Amino acid sequence: MQLLSSLSREQKESIALLQVGTFLEYFDLMLYVHMAVLLNELFFPKTDPFTTSILAATAFCSTFVFRPIGALILGRIGDRIGRKPTIIITTVMMAISCIAMANLPTYAQIGIAASWIMIFCRIAQGISSMGEITAAEIYLTESIQLPARYPATAFLDVSANLGVLFALGIAFFVTNSGLNWRYAFWVGAAIAIVGAFARTRLRETPEFLEMERLWMKEETQKTHLESDARLGTEEGAVVNATWKEPVKTKTLVSYFLISCGVPLCMYITYFYFNPTLKESFGYSPEDIIRHNFFLSLIALICSIFVTYLSYRIHPLKINRIRGTLGLFLLISLPFLAINLTSATQLFFIQALTVIMALEAMPSYAVFMSHFPVYRRFTFASILWSISRALMYVITSFGLIYLGSCFGHFGLWIITLPTAFGFLYGIKHFTELQRKRRLYNKSIPAI
Repeated sequence: MQLLSSLSREQKESIALLQVGTFLEYFDLMLYVHMAVLLNELFFPKTDPFTTSILAATAFCSTFVFRPIGALILGRIGDRIGRKPTIIITTVMMAISCIAMANLPTYAQIGIAASWIMIFCRIAQGISSMGEITAAEIYLTESIQLPARYPATAFLDVSANLGVLFALGIAFFVTNSGLNWRYAFWVGAAIAIVGAFARTRLRETPEFLEMERLWMKEETQKTHLESDARLGTEEGAVVNATWKEPVKTKTLVSYFLISCGVPLCMYITYFYFNPTLKESFGYSPEDIIRHNFFLSLIALICSIFVTYLSYRIHPLKINRIRGTLGLFLLISLPFLAINLTSATQLFFIQALTVIMALEAMPSYAVFMSHFPVYRRFTFASILWSISRALMYVITSFGLIYLGSCFGHFGLWIITLPTAFGFLYGIKHFTELQRKRRLYNKSIPAI
């Protein structure tokens, strides 16, 4: 393809390593999530159904609520030490947590300590995946020229969905073949270790290296100015700080609102209807894993198609179309849920949620480009992690209580503001791209 042929060998290798790494991270992260219907019974005490739902929600949210703390730490590392070290650190974190979970005794063996250790491992995995995906998006944004940058970063979503699909496949195979569930986590740990070693081949991004050069130049100029001031002279270089211009609050809010869409759609797709599958259609944990496997297959196909479109259509236009269709689907969702008569109908609704998801993809590179290089990792990771933590808590806990009060119509209280916020954010970045004269720029044919 013409776009790929324009890339250097080093750029192609970087893209490949980052795609593989994203696949590994999401495989490891989602392995527990999709085996939770089985593993929560091993790591949590058996109680009444309502308390069980709360415990399951706690285990699910633990992966996300501590991400903002991790974002502060990893953001500092990513913006001051480099993108490459952050990528390697997050991969090693994932490997260690997988090894710990593969060897973790159950609740029946060591009691409540098993629950706490498992939750701690999930926190580490959540922080790791947050740092990895943000670092990968920034790395490709800073390393690949336009317009190849759009599909290169969008393909990270393909790799993530492939990781989810592979995790579901392993989970389904393990649960249906009678194998020990620990084997699945050993596979994840081995994959993460291989990924960490492979990523040592990455080189630092050109933009980050240029930022370091400007940073050192600025510090040198400051030293000279201070020296001149002490000597009473008026000579001295003028510090040029245009490379770290401030970001408008509206841009930060818009990125946050856009980032809130994915956790909402993911929860509705893979978790909200699990009680319905169990109670109304008699699904076992193994049946639910198989059901979600086919949903993740649709998500993979959809992400491949959207990535292809980003070669020819500006990514923000794709976001606007999906967001508008998603809004109409979310408005209709309570009516569709009330009138369910079969698991096939439910699968169709969930598939539509996947296709019309409120996703930042394929516009990652657009969003990253509007953050200053010296704070890019910090801004992106903090906003991304806070949106995930907030939305997963609101959806997992909020929908339990809203459902008991309003039934499926409780969805509107969360879904509609999120959808309108997503569309507002896309509109803002569209205006920014128009100011840069990049929104209507044609993309070369493949």
